[in-house]
Amino acid sequence: MTAVDFAPTDDQELFRATARSFLEREAPLATVRSWIDRPDGFDAGWWRQAAEIGFTSFLVSEEAGGGSLSGRGLDDLLIVAEEMGRLVSPGPLVPANVVAGAVSTSATRQQRERLLPGILSGDHVPGWCSGVEVEVVVDGDDHHFVLRGGASLVEAGAQAQEVLVTATGSAGLTQFLVPVDAPGVTVTPLVGIDLVRRFARLDFGDVRVDRSSVLGQVGRAGPALQHQRLVALVLQCSETTGAMSRVLEFTLDYLGDRYAAGRPLSSYQVLKHYLADMKLWLEASRGVTALAARAVHDQTDEAEELVRAAAAYVGEHGTELVQKAVQLHGGIGITWEHDLHLYLRRVSLNRNLGGTPAEHLERLAELSLQQLETS
Repeated sequence: MTAVDFAPTDDQELFRATARSFLEREAPLATVRSWIDRPDGFDAGWWRQAAEIGFTSFLVSEEAGGGSLSGRGLDDLLIVAEEMGRLVSPGPLVPANVVAGAVSTSATRQQRERLLPGILSGDHVPGWCSGVEVEVVVDGDDHHFVLRGGASLVEAGAQAQEVLVTATGSAGLTQFLVPVDAPGVTVTPLVGIDLVRRFARLDFGDVRVDRSSVLGQVGRAGPALQHQRLVALVLQCSETTGAMSRVLEFTLDYLGDRYAAGRPLSSYQVLKHYLADMKLWLEASRGVTALAARAVHDQTDEAEELVRAAAAYVGEHGTELVQKAVQLHGGIGITWEHDLHLYLRRVSLNRNLGGTPAEHLERLAELSLQQLETS
């Protein structure tokens, strides 16, 4: 494999500093805690500010109003995800960018003009159904469709004005842009482990839509859905990596400040081994996530394998790192007042969204067997 340079550009470094400064100023952990009881889990004005900085634009083409820093929008978006992970930030980062990228790539001109300005400004919150739990049938002619079924775990489903749904039918997989207030759509908010991330179940009871709701081509949405899932997994990995980084930082500070038998805890050899393991998990997670993102952007043949490997590794070691930090903090690590549980909630959620580490490894095994059969 050709060596790949992952060193950040000057523009990326400047953007990281800008994003971190914005999040630390406008949404520190104290503010995030104050948003726990909000129905949306975040402040709408804050999300509009985040969108102004570029949190929703990197997967959108320049012609459609977006743009990137490096020419690789997903690489740039990893910076946003990692910085949001450092402060367990709320907000519809994944659905907003997945839908924005899909609309930028596959939508008609009318669809782009109707949806992208609102997503890019932060005024419009889109939802994205990552699974295929909805069926579609043609309603009398090929210009109208009926959607039936339910999407069980839709991030920002109760906050979204419109949702991207993948439905299966006789022609294959088709994606639709469906208003959540359309007749027949029922939205049920769900309670999750993450205190500021919001999910909902969407049920489609004979929801009638016309051809203008189709994103892309009828029956040919399989590759698009696969790409969207890989983008979502990479963003979750980067967010978890940001959480890991911040947890390791304040664990090092804690062990350096606490003393036992006249020595700082960080000077004890057994604890040094723990910290070395945690540092290794962090850097490996960051590296494999960057490699996976590059493959997804380039749409290489090995993209799914690299993303699955990243999701399995980061999912497993992200939770392990935070759990180890809880142990190293002693009794304070399991209190509500300490911020550790916020990070454990975030990395535990990301570990299970889009598949568990075991499920990703199983899929990797399937891909390896397929390669052996065709070689």
